[in-house]
Amino acid sequence: QVQLVESGGGLVQAGGSLRLSCAASGRLFLLDVMAWHRQAPGKQRELVADIRRGGSTNYAASVKGRFTISRDNAKNTVYLQMNSLQPEDTAVYYCMREQPGGSTYWGQGTQVTVSS
Repeated sequence: QVQLVESGGGLVQAGGSLRLSCAASGRLFLLDVMAWHRQAPGKQRELVADIRRGGSTNYAASVKGRFTISRDNAKNTVYLQMNSLQPEDTAVYYCMREQPGGSTYWGQGTQVTVSS
C-alpha cells in the first residue's frame, strides 16, 4: 500500500521560510518521480516542483530561485524548502508520487499560509 504523509506547513510572515516533508511508504521509492503541487482557494491545482529518479528538477516559474525540491532515497522522503515566501504562496500543498507505469498517488495536503 502506497501512502504519502506530508508535514511542515504552517503560518509564516512574508519573507519567511518553511520546509515541507513528504514521507512515502511502499516499494522502490528511488524509481519514482516525486512532486509538490499546490492549490489556492478558487484556483486550480498547479505543479510547484518535481524531482526525477536521477535527481533532475523542474520548477514553476513563480517559485524558481526561491523554492528547492530534494529527495532522500534512504529515508523515502522528499522535501520542499521554501524561502522568501509571499502571500501569493498561500495554498494547500500536496505531495505526489508517480511510479513507473504511470500510477500516481497523492498525500492529504498541508496548509501553508503567508501573512503580509
